[in-house]
Amino acid sequence: MLFRFALLAAALIAAIWVGYPLVIRLLAAVRRVRHKHGTAQFAMPTVSVVLATREAPEAVLRRVNDLLDTTYPRELLEVVVAIDRAQFDVYARGPALFGDRVYVVPAETDGKPGALNAGVRAATGDVLVFADTFQSFDRDTIPVLVEALADPSLGAVSGRLSLPPGRSLVRLYWSLERRLREWEARVHSAVGVTGACWAMRRSLWLPLPDGLLLDDVYTAMRLVLDGHRVGFAPGARATETRPTEPHLEYRRKVRTLTGVLQLCAWLPAVLVPGRNPILAQFVFHKLARLATPYLLLPIAVWITAMAATMPEPFDVVGAGLFLVLLIWILLTHRPTGIRIRRLLTEAVLIQVAALMAGLNAVRGRWQVWGG
Repeated sequence: MLFRFALLAAALIAAIWVGYPLVIRLLAAVRRVRHKHGTAQFAMPTVSVVLATREAPEAVLRRVNDLLDTTYPRELLEVVVAIDRAQFDVYARGPALFGDRVYVVPAETDGKPGALNAGVRAATGDVLVFADTFQSFDRDTIPVLVEALADPSLGAVSGRLSLPPGRSLVRLYWSLERRLREWEARVHSAVGVTGACWAMRRSLWLPLPDGLLLDDVYTAMRLVLDGHRVGFAPGARATETRPTEPHLEYRRKVRTLTGVLQLCAWLPAVLVPGRNPILAQFVFHKLARLATPYLLLPIAVWITAMAATMPEPFDVVGAGLFLVLLIWILLTHRPTGIRIRRLLTEAVLIQVAALMAGLNAVRGRWQVWGG
């Protein structure tokens, strides 16, 4: 009986992490949505880049200069910097600090939703492009996002985020995430957008509720529920400028995974068959992943039970070898051992983050800080 539970759990994990990507890739290859041609009036719309931030002026100034270094016509572009209310006094000089066509506004309420609401309220462009502080855009990123929105069936479009070079589970996750969003967009819509690089039509914006954790997924799914599509533009590239650290990624994952459950509570229509045209994608891409640590439990119990039934000499030798290997991984300074230690740390923290997200949802604890 225990073996059957473990086998079923392993099959479900494979379906979530391997089966779904394979199915959506196949569907993307054989069932692409038809793109509609835009109107001449949308060929070169005005654009407002909204940067919601609470960072120091030096970091924000670097980001603003990066955003302005684009091939999109400068006269059609503005940057609205929405500052956390507690730090707004530092930015009181506004245009004197950043230059022309850069506007600084205080957040309406504490938190990122309040900053985004204030930034969009001050924006005048036909297209809203959203950016974060610690990334950089390719010079063609803004034009590529705008060009994608020429398709009137699209309400929003996501760019892609590239991480610094290195080997980690975070990079592997983002590689899968980019591909999934591209394939999903070919079938119908991407499940969410890359918060550091995306755009939408200004006319479709609705204010975000206070305390919202995942503004990018919430807005994207609201647009899908309203009959619009969410596209993916692989040519719109943003590059992360900070190194990925396991403890920072853990905090970010707790926030984002808690945000998925918050989305289900605050926008329950995403779970209604017939109401959400991408319900299956949402369930497999977002919700089912949260079950991974619970599915790993029967597998771990079965492995432990099997080890306990081994003949005593093999049991002792196996336990000894495992202990030696574990000590080596924890203490070694060799590059191979360090990489293994980092991968194991990331793997454990990701599962703990999923458990914490579930606990936060059960408690109704939505005020979760993250990186």
